[in-house]
Amino acid sequence: MTAAKTDEDEIEASRAPLLDHLSELRSRLMTVSIALVVAFVGCFLIADPIFQLLAAPFKAARDAAHPDLVGQPIDLINTGAFGFFSVKMQIALFAAIVVTFPIIAWQAYAFIAPGLYKRERAATAPFLVAAPFMFALGAAFVFYVAMPYALQFAFSQELNDGNLRVKYLPKVDEYMGLVTTLVLAFGLMFQLPVVLSLLGRVGMVSAPMLRQGRRYAVVGIAAFAAFVTPNDLFSMFVMALPVYALYEISIWLVAMIRAKRDAEDAAVLAAAQ
Repeated sequence: MTAAKTDEDEIEASRAPLLDHLSELRSRLMTVSIALVVAFVGCFLIADPIFQLLAAPFKAARDAAHPDLVGQPIDLINTGAFGFFSVKMQIALFAAIVVTFPIIAWQAYAFIAPGLYKRERAATAPFLVAAPFMFALGAAFVFYVAMPYALQFAFSQELNDGNLRVKYLPKVDEYMGLVTTLVLAFGLMFQLPVVLSLLGRVGMVSAPMLRQGRRYAVVGIAAFAAFVTPNDLFSMFVMALPVYALYEISIWLVAMIRAKRDAEDAAVLAAAQ
């Protein structure tokens, strides 16, 4: 009873008028916007090195498909007068989102923290650390696994029979659009264990609930993979498999968190008696 009373007192003390909440939301959105603008300007100034980094998977796939071209520069087609400039803007925005992701995550947490109990705020802290790590893990998966498979498929479709030649020469905006979309998509999808574990920690989802929703999760993951990948089943499988594995890991984490919480509640009840 005392613990419940303390929790209610914490929530009551953190209550604020609606206008105060809106003012705080505006302040935090401004902070995020300023961080994005500053990061965007900085990343635009180094857009060329970032472009070289993002083009590395293409060069590796090209060299694997054409060993005779190892050491030669790669070709990406630009068909517009301002095409490459637009690509640099896209690269800068992409890099700014990646760089400021920890700030965005922290501002989101700081906004909702007053509505959480003290023990819930303490439980949330590890997830704030895990979120940027999982985003980076998702980006690394795209860079070192997903993109190589997708590009290998693209190069495998080339044709050279003497009378007809078909070469894979992607437009620079299409290639960069694919890379940045995949990195952001998988960076967010790799938050699945973080989000579900946090929801499990506050009691909004349970392991049985997630097990019952497996069929819907499979459909959703397959649709996601089909949307962001090239049009071949192998690439879809390569990208859908780790996301589904994360879903299964999330079930295990939620079950473990629930068991720990039940043990803590039992200990508190035993101490009260």
